[in-house]
Amino acid sequence: MRYTQYMLNTLKETPSDAEVISHQLMLRSGMIRKVAAGIYSYLPLGLRSLRKVENIVREEMNRAGAIEILMPMVVPAELWEESGRWEQYGKELLRIKDRKESPFCLGPTHEEVVTDIARREIRSYRQLPVNLYQIQTKFRDEIRPRFGLMRGREFIMKDAYSFDLDEQGADQAYEKMYQAYRRIFTRCGLNFRAVEADTGNIGGSASHEFMVLADAGEDAIVSCDSCEYAANVEKAELGDPGQSAAAAAQEMKKVLTPARKTIEDVALFLETSADQLVKTLIVQTDTGETVAVLLRGDRELNEIKLCRLLGCNWVEMAPEELVVKATGAPSGFAGPVGLKLRILADFEVAVMSDFIVGANEKDAHYTGANLGRDFAVETFSDLRQAVSGDPCPRCGGKLQSWRGIEVGHVFKLGTKYSAAMNATVLDDQGQDQVLYMGCYGIGVGRTVAAAVEQNHDEHGIIWPMPIAPFQVLVTMVNPKDQAVVEAAEALYGELQSRGIEVLLDDRDERPGSKFKDADLLGIPLRVTVGARALKEGSLELQQRSSGERTMLPIAEAADALAQQVRDALC
Repeated sequence: MRYTQYMLNTLKETPSDAEVISHQLMLRSGMIRKVAAGIYSYLPLGLRSLRKVENIVREEMNRAGAIEILMPMVVPAELWEESGRWEQYGKELLRIKDRKESPFCLGPTHEEVVTDIARREIRSYRQLPVNLYQIQTKFRDEIRPRFGLMRGREFIMKDAYSFDLDEQGADQAYEKMYQAYRRIFTRCGLNFRAVEADTGNIGGSASHEFMVLADAGEDAIVSCDSCEYAANVEKAELGDPGQSAAAAAQEMKKVLTPARKTIEDVALFLETSADQLVKTLIVQTDTGETVAVLLRGDRELNEIKLCRLLGCNWVEMAPEELVVKATGAPSGFAGPVGLKLRILADFEVAVMSDFIVGANEKDAHYTGANLGRDFAVETFSDLRQAVSGDPCPRCGGKLQSWRGIEVGHVFKLGTKYSAAMNATVLDDQGQDQVLYMGCYGIGVGRTVAAAVEQNHDEHGIIWPMPIAPFQVLVTMVNPKDQAVVEAAEALYGELQSRGIEVLLDDRDERPGSKFKDADLLGIPLRVTVGARALKEGSLELQQRSSGERTMLPIAEAADALAQQVRDALC
């Protein structure tokens, strides 16, 4: 492709609304353009990388035995009503009506549609197992779309759905998809982790997220330094330490802590550390229950774990008026002693003794508080957020913390949708059996953005070869020099004849401007054709990833470049 014949317009300045590096660089390099909040057009350069990710996904899904279909983006409400999600899903579901006032939605995901297909088309166990997938546009009406393709409202997704006769078959389907995902992200040239995750509003019994490691990642994950365990911090297990608290050595004593409401302020005032305090959080659930949760002072509550324990959909910190009503004191002074609420506590609290708690009185705390003697806990559970240094729940090693960008998610759905929508088949005894399902998603555009987040420097993008929009950039230093033009055109033709994806920068621009654009675009191999090197029978090759420069003999250049591309794709 010739630059002068390609629609490729770079930007010198970073758009003011672009917050993260992928958004900034994809706009500046001319890959995408904003249409509305969270909605983008893919321009030619961006579409090339998108299609490369799609092709890798498609090849690996086919290799794993999945069958491609295409479902509609506009979905009738009746299917979502059958599954129970029409009201449950919330405002992210964009509900619309046609001219007959019939309700529809723009599909954010397609469990209902594919389950309807399965119940109509799969009638016998002999047709199983089946895995159906599509690569298609989705819409989720995010309340605050941001970060470009990272959290848009309209996005391109690969979603697959497996159907099996029993749980054992569903487990096998899940493992196939898990391994296919590992191959996909490896082939994309990305550094990633597969982590245990919460199933969220999709539902099901188990799930894994595939996280591209990047400093700007929205998700916090932990992985073990000694084994393969990795999990989103929302899911990371922190079990019962199996220890008993040391015997009480202090009497409980009320101390004044004027205007000291935070853990840090109280610890500093009492000349101790945050891990010697127990904080009491007063929280409300969606069911209207108010409970107290105890955590060590330096720990944070994991709301998902608490919801799982209470069997609710969400929890939130109680408003000030409710805290005062429950404790008799303003926020910052709540404690378990004498508290007339259901009290839950993290496992760590069970091994503490002689600690500090709020006194349920303004400007006061208790020192020397102890479980059993001074207050009782109804239930101990894993309720805290995992952090670096916590013990691995599998092998006892140490957990390490990372930031990650979720690009894929696999779920064991079980019978959540098939039972609700009566998707059954006849087994070998002629009896109806509810289908077991799994679902498996990949954010295709998000994967492109995540690659940019992970692979860039201060000058621009550094594309992994497998998903780079072009593999080689040939830059004419002076397109008015006939020798330069002839050499660049010859190399351009030879590379094309070898199947190499090459962009020829034939613009009449200053060399400095061309080199800046080259760094911004991030094409893996850049060949500079200039008069000085030509006189020596050479061309200059620069690796975008390392900046390394080498001279290539003109006669050998095309073969050498083709070999480097092939090596990078292996």
